[in-house]
Formats: sequence, C-alpha cells, structure tokens
Amino acid sequence: MELQKNYPLKSHNTFGMEVTARLFARFASVQELQELLQMPEVKQAEKLVLGGGSNLLLTQDFDGVVLQNGIKGIETVAETEQQVYLKAGGGEVWHEFVQYALQQNLGGVENLSLIPGSVGAAPLQNIGAYGVELKDVFHELEAVHMVTGEVRTFDGAACKFGYRESVFKNELKGQYIVSHVTFRLHREHSLNTSYGAITTTLQEMQVQQPRIQDVSAAVCHIRQSKLPDPKEIGNAGSFFKNPEISTEQFDQLQQEYPAIPSYPISETTVKVPAGWLIEQCGWKGKVIQNYGVHKNQALVLVNYGGASGAHIRQLAYDIIQSVEDKFGIRLHPEVNIL
Repeated sequence: MELQKNYPLKSHNTFGMEVTARLFARFASVQELQELLQMPEVKQAEKLVLGGGSNLLLTQDFDGVVLQNGIKGIETVAETEQQVYLKAGGGEVWHEFVQYALQQNLGGVENLSLIPGSVGAAPLQNIGAYGVELKDVFHELEAVHMVTGEVRTFDGAACKFGYRESVFKNELKGQYIVSHVTFRLHREHSLNTSYGAITTTLQEMQVQQPRIQDVSAAVCHIRQSKLPDPKEIGNAGSFFKNPEISTEQFDQLQQEYPAIPSYPISETTVKVPAGWLIEQCGWKGKVIQNYGVHKNQALVLVNYGGASGAHIRQLAYDIIQSVEDKFGIRLHPEVNIL
C-alpha cells in the first residue's frame, strides 16, 4: 500500500482514456483504506474511487488521489430455508460474484450477468438489466467515511435506490467508499425471462426448462452480441439512462411515431428506450474520426483508439440535443463524466 505519483489510468478505465492521476493507491482491506485516508497528502487531495472504471468517462488528468478498491472475498453470513446471504468485498469483479452465486445454485442475480464493474460500485447506481435491479437482491452494505474513516452500515431504505440512482450519487456523493455488500439470494428460483430477448434466446438455445444458469447464459449471449468488449473497443456500456416520460407525452409521441416502443412504469409514467430514440436520430453506427456510436447498440459510445474524453463528451451532448430537438425528451448520462 503505497502512494504512486503521476500514475497512468488507461488500464483502469474501460474507455481506455490516456490520462494520469497525480496520486494513486490500491487498498485491500478496510484498515488499509483507513490508514490511507489519514495520510496528509490524501486528506488534503480530491479523491476518486475506482472499481473497474467501467462507468466513467475521464476527460482530463486527475489532480488528486485515485483510490482503487481491492477488497476481495465472498462468504455466507446467514441463511434460512429459502434464502442465503452472501457478503462480498467491494473489490470483487461483479460478474465473478454472479458466477459464484450460480455455482452455489443461488438465484436472483442471473439477469445481471456480464455487467462490467465491481461489487462496490454496483449499489452506487443500482445496476440493472433485463427486468432486475440490484435493489431486488440487496440486503445491506458497509461503507467507510472518507473524512472520519468511520464504518457505517446502510440498509436498502438508507441507500434510497432509484432508477440508476442511490443516495451515493446524490446527497452523499463523494463521502463514502463501499467496502462490502451483502446480498439476499434464493434457494428456490423464480425466473424472470419476459424482458428483452431472453425467452427467444432460450428457445434458440433449445432450452425448454431453463435454470438460473441457462438464463445467465442467455443474458451473456445477448450482451456479447450487442455490446463491444472493452478489451477490444473502448466503451463504458450503456451511456444513457432510458428516459421516463408521462403517459400524456407518450400518447402524443405515439401519434407521430406509431412504432415507438415503451415499458409501463405506472399509470402515469412510461419508460422509452434511449437506444431507439438515438437510432431514430441517425446516430447508430456513426463514426467520427476515431470515436463514435456502436453499430449494434446506439446506447454505446465507443473509443476506437486515441480519442479524448472531451471528444466522447461532446458526442454525448450532441446526441442529447438531437434527441431533445426531435422528440422533446432530454436524455441523461448513466456514465459519470469527470
């Protein structure tokens, strides 16, 4: 555990941006993190916590200290006849945690397979995919306060989970580092296959009585067919949230665009796929020099090599403006832009 100066961050962000951090340190335990936070040069500096760097667009060098969460370990901390509570270190790779749960035949996270990032970052934006969100399997988390070093436990209510939102992206932003997360998983499985192409993919796989492992395999297949591998093409997955609009606004849009897809949220609110809106504005597959929008998924902005974060940021703003001009809907980034 040492502070490294002028540390290159290219391998620590999935966009592959060639930026540096003035200071960098990796911690492997709560005690190491607490000791780091007490160092004068860390105390005084702006801090950025990194997991897998998969939900981040770096537009410039970071003139502070980057702290990388390296806390590992998965253990069973409680169980009942129906449920098992798994506690995982914040530095665990998310998909490896999902695979561990599947190996134990524990259901609940199979629809969240292959989402990039770490366990510690997952609650911050309440990750979700194919009809399931992290909050559905969340029990509690432990987090270290960046100033005092105090460890605090947050339950689901304290986390204030919303659509790609939590208290850690709002009133407590930049105040805590998640050290451990405990999940409530199920021995008896209730499969969620109605969202997206899961059912169709299972049929193509000739799976008639799917298990949670089959659902995970289907989700992985869908994601791999749509989304570029960050190891090959720099990206941060879905760049924008799916907007939620009023049913009144949706009805007006549907008159002009009969094919517009939607997912009901409530009697008064509808979710519209951001990817469809972006595609209708002609952005899908668009290449600008060495960056652009992925050919298979309009939600994904890509760095083909050597693009700057400022280029990607401007592209995102241009997309937001064009969608607002055409549909009257303002998109919001899911990715953190720094």
